[in-house]
Amino acid sequence: MKYLVVGPSWVGDMVMAQALFKSLKQQDPEAEIDVLAPGWSLPIIARMPEVNEGIAAPWKSGELALRLQWNLARTLKGYSKAIILPRSFKSALIPFFAGIPVRVGFSGEGRSILLTDARRRHPTRNGSEITDKTVWRYLGLGVSKADYKTYKFDVPEPSLSIDDANAASVMARLGLDPDLPAIAICPGAEFGPAKQWPLENHRALAGKLVEQGFQVWVVGGPKDAEAGEQISKGQNGVFNLCGKTRLEDTVDLFSQCRKVVSHDSGLMHVAAAAGAAVVAIYGSTSPDFTPPLTKQAAILRHPVACSPCFERTCRFGHYNCLTGISVERVLEACK
Repeated sequence: MKYLVVGPSWVGDMVMAQALFKSLKQQDPEAEIDVLAPGWSLPIIARMPEVNEGIAAPWKSGELALRLQWNLARTLKGYSKAIILPRSFKSALIPFFAGIPVRVGFSGEGRSILLTDARRRHPTRNGSEITDKTVWRYLGLGVSKADYKTYKFDVPEPSLSIDDANAASVMARLGLDPDLPAIAICPGAEFGPAKQWPLENHRALAGKLVEQGFQVWVVGGPKDAEAGEQISKGQNGVFNLCGKTRLEDTVDLFSQCRKVVSHDSGLMHVAAAAGAAVVAIYGSTSPDFTPPLTKQAAILRHPVACSPCFERTCRFGHYNCLTGISVERVLEACK
């Protein structure tokens, strides 16, 4: 069977979607899977052996781009089934315009008319456990509508391909010592400050890790460059790599790390899929919904009455769910 999967728009969600691709291949080793997704995600998709081709979506955030969608849809041929992971109206348009005979997705935004199998989203069940894990929702769309209601989810761990030669090249370009053990710190979180451990804590952690014989790589995008500078400035052995690597470079660098310290963010999921041991710091969100999909994870939380609130900013202004996680606790988890 030839699948077109409409992928999600967030880094972490795209990594978690690999569990669906693996599941489809387990069900049918001959399955051919193409993924329609934002252009930024194509380097990640290219590291997923289960995917035949990544196709750049023609829209930008907030755009419907009907003409572009129509034009792309007319070029998509031979698909038997479309699985639409996002829940937006526009994400279901291209499979509809392309005339793909089976189109599966969750109902909402009035898009049920675009789907042949519109499913009502509900908390998913795994044995006696009921929750709403993102990865379980993705896996549920890969089984029949009847099976979705009772499906016991065996989650395949995401695993991105690693390019060791590229890792060595990037390390040489950035002046990183290939013989000194490395720990990465990821201070960013696109969601908002309610996910972000204080920068002064990251800086203190980096200093203590250097004292213990590690080099510390502060990893993130261009938006995180200032945070990376605050963490690294004046600290020998701490390197601000924010904005200096491509997404695929980051995958390869993570594979070289002893540990990766991250908030609940896209890079946390990338690190897990790159095979790194992850120290995951949770504030306003919960690992019950978006855990790192690896057995090599230490999850750190500080329980307070208002957490998880899933807010971008703390409504009370104290961020106690994050400030209550000490530097010493994270340092211990890095051992």
